[in-house]
This record gives sequence, structure tokens and C-alpha cells, in this order.
Amino acid sequence: MATSKTFSVAGTSSLNGVTKVRFANDFVGRFKILAKNGHEDINLIELGGEYTKAEICQVLMQHEAFQDEAAQTAITDFVVRNCKSMAAPVVEAEETEEVTAS
Repeated sequence: MATSKTFSVAGTSSLNGVTKVRFANDFVGRFKILAKNGHEDINLIELGGEYTKAEICQVLMQHEAFQDEAAQTAITDFVVRNCKSMAAPVVEAEETEEVTAS
């Protein structure tokens, strides 16, 4: 990621069956905008501080509210595409889980 912007609210939402990670600094404002635009399964949390997207993804991966398959897939996809420093361990963990599940 090229920026070091920080956010205090993050989570996931689905639009047209596609779940993505969402970042914001205003919980209520972001929730209203997502709902107004037709998003479903909106799940946002206040983080209690300002964090980068990479730091937020680490928190969301472990947070109990984001353990469902759609959320974990969205978070992992975001990390692989955007957080190069975190991507290698995430991909390795994913591959280990796939081998174990087989």
C-alpha cells in the first residue's frame, strides 16, 4: 500500500453477493452510506484508535465477529492484493489449511 492513512472504524459488507473490507473514521456515517447504497450484512466495529489498513486486517482476522467464511475470504483477499508485507504469511497459512482439510 502506498499510503499510511489511518482509520478508526472497519469491517465488512456485501454488495451484489460480493463481500469486501470497509474502512472509515465515522461509524454512523459509513453505516448509513453503505445501507443507502444497498449493502447487506454490514458488520463494522470501532477500533478504539487509529490504525493503518494492514494493522486493521490483522485485527479483523482474529476478531470473533469476522470469523465467518465470507468475511475471512474478503480480509484475506484484501491482504493478498494490498498488504505486501503481510501477504506471504497469509498465503502460507491458507495453503496449510487447504492441505489439512483435504
